[in-house]
Amino acid sequence: MPQASPRGTYSVIAKNLHAAIEAGEIKGTLPSEATLMASHGVSRNTIRRALKLLQNEGIVHPAPGIGWHVSEGSDRRSLLERLIAVISEDSLAVGDPYPSEARLCERFDTSRTAVRRAIAQMEGRGLLSTVHGKGRTVRSLPVPLEQP
Repeated sequence: MPQASPRGTYSVIAKNLHAAIEAGEIKGTLPSEATLMASHGVSRNTIRRALKLLQNEGIVHPAPGIGWHVSEGSDRRSLLERLIAVISEDSLAVGDPYPSEARLCERFDTSRTAVRRAIAQMEGRGLLSTVHGKGRTVRSLPVPLEQP
C-alpha cells in the first residue's frame, strides 16, 4: 500500500476487497493471507483486521484450515446498509421503535460490537435517536439512492 490512509489501512483494504467481491472479481475462496499481504504491502495483522471487518459485515466468513470464503446469498450489502434498510423493510415510521441490538444481532448473525458501530453511524446521520431506558426510535427516514 503506497500511502497510509487517515481512515486506517485495514479499512481501505476491506473496502477494496468488498468492491472486488461486488464486481464478481473474487468468488468462492479469497486469496490467501500471504497473497493479500504481498499485494497490499502490509502485515498479516492488517490483513486480518480487514478480513474481520468484512466478516462483521457478513461479507466473508472463515473456514478454519482452508481460508476465507465469500458468504453465500445475494445480500452483500454492508451491515450499515442492511440496518438502514430495516426501516423500510419493517415499514417503520418516524417515532416508531427500532429493533433492539439483540434482535439485530440475531437477524443479521453478527456481533453486538458490529451492530453498535453501525447504529452509532445511523445516529450520526440523524436516522435514529436514543433515549436512555426507552431504546431507539426512528428519527428520520432514509433518502433512497438515485438509480442511474
